[in-house]
Amino acid sequence: MEILYGKNPVLEALRAGRPARKLVLAAGVRDEPRLREILDDAAERGIPVEETSRRRLDDIAHTEHHQGIAGYFHSRPPLSLDALLERMRAPGLLLVLDGIQDPQNLGALARSCDAAGADGMVLVRDRATGVTAAAAKASAGAIEHVPIAVVPNLAAALVRMREVGLWCVGLDATAELRYDRFDYTSPVALVVGAEGEGLRPLTRRRCDALVSVPMLGHVASLNAAAAGAILLYEAARQRDFGAR
Repeated sequence: MEILYGKNPVLEALRAGRPARKLVLAAGVRDEPRLREILDDAAERGIPVEETSRRRLDDIAHTEHHQGIAGYFHSRPPLSLDALLERMRAPGLLLVLDGIQDPQNLGALARSCDAAGADGMVLVRDRATGVTAAAAKASAGAIEHVPIAVVPNLAAALVRMREVGLWCVGLDATAELRYDRFDYTSPVALVVGAEGEGLRPLTRRRCDALVSVPMLGHVASLNAAAAGAILLYEAARQRDFGAR
């Protein structure tokens, strides 16, 4: 079991058909459309709803930012890399994260993946954040709709992606090629490095191309989530924002 909290994460988990043991509702929470949809869905599926104090819900969710609702959901196992590759639609578009540590960034990137029509995300298993409740909250529930593979060795995973015809394009602040001058209309895997450190040297060497986002101000680089969103939307723009 894992505990999801917040109206959007709980609602999207239900919409995605994720099994739930029960929902917990704070007493006196304001009635509004998302909450009514959550409760209607729970009633249709026979999911119990327990009412409790807001303070107890704080303890259940381990945060005060639960918006009055939490749920005990069955965990969603990650896909294998090959399973994710088999699910890609033409032309393929994946987002690969090389050691993202902050669940807020992971959630924001998952939201961008869903919005830009990406086929999924590839995460590294060690020394990186997983798909936590905080990531689900930051994604506004979008993470429920993004297929995710977790790999033990990212360098080997990039080799496998290249074998099936994906161009691996790494985001690197020192790259000479500007991000909007690469052709993303072919099958592509966009590789974003960790906060602060960027791409690891071996990851960088496994990429077919490196691109950078121009920085015209005083700071040296963008937040990982913002930079990843720029690449995803450039790929979507070049593909004429076609529904996939």
